Amino acid sequence: MNEPIRLDGRVALVTGAGRGLGRAHALELAARGAKVLVNDLGCGLFGDGEDPSVAEAVVSEIETAGGEAASNALAIEKPENAEAIVEHAVERFGRLDIVVNNAGFLRRRPFADHTPEMVDDILAVHVKGSYFISQAAFAVMEQQRYGRFIFTASPGGTRGNPWVTAYGAAKAGIIGLAQCVALAGEPHNITANVISPFAATRMGDAMETKSPQEEIGEHAELLADVLDPRHASAAVIYLASEGCALNHTILTVGGGRVALSAMIIGDGWQMPDGALLTPEAVRDHLPEVLDLSKGTNPTSSDQEGSAFLKPAIKAAMAGHESENRSS
Repeated sequence: MNEPIRLDGRVALVTGAGRGLGRAHALELAARGAKVLVNDLGCGLFGDGEDPSVAEAVVSEIETAGGEAASNALAIEKPENAEAIVEHAVERFGRLDIVVNNAGFLRRRPFADHTPEMVDDILAVHVKGSYFISQAAFAVMEQQRYGRFIFTASPGGTRGNPWVTAYGAAKAGIIGLAQCVALAGEPHNITANVISPFAATRMGDAMETKSPQEEIGEHAELLADVLDPRHASAAVIYLASEGCALNHTILTVGGGRVALSAMIIGDGWQMPDGALLTPEAVRDHLPEVLDLSKGTNPTSSDQEGSAFLKPAIKAAMAGHESENRSS
């Protein structure tokens, strides 16, 4: 257990790797021995413009440190680009083992002020970009019988933020995508997990997360260390490693802290004898409906459906037997 995690011989693709979290991930992956394709369009925080030198600068950092990397500046939300990006990694390095879906941008607006164009743009890069990159990479990993996907969500998606509703919806969509990829990949030794990071980046600063600033008070100089993106990269390295047995998992990470984030379903309350659920029953049994003391975290929609509906089937069978006895 004391052996350092190494990624020698592995090839990683990191989207949005020119700045912030993606840059930190790319540098750490390379430091651990992986060859890295640094993908970044080089756009601004709000998705404007293009600058290939942004990705090239990270490649220079990796090469200066003795690592091996290549840059790619294609936009990820077009399926043909996604295929070309994956082909670039395979042609340059011979295989593709790790995909870190990190690219994205946001628009900070009140909910009512988000335009259809803003929503389309944000969903495109976060959801479609992650989808098409993963789909193209999955075909390679399936042939290899090995792969590691790390998707990037956000507390804005898992918990919400009223100023970034399109961004939050996109990040929640990424979680659903990751959970599906995890199950699709399981028979092929391909895992898919999610990080939900807290970090000091252009995007994180634009979201204006108040709680860390309020907690740190007069010690504001410590905030940069607490929100260092490299804390999140530590989780990425573990999830990218061959020894990681996690799949279908969300880890919230930041500030040297990491925790499981789960979508819990409670034990709930069941109508007796298969009777039709009524609004009044929901109201009258709300404490039981909201009780999470026996909560579980199902690992697929099938598993949730089976567990959740089992009491309903049992109640319906009891009602049916009762009718038969009385007739």
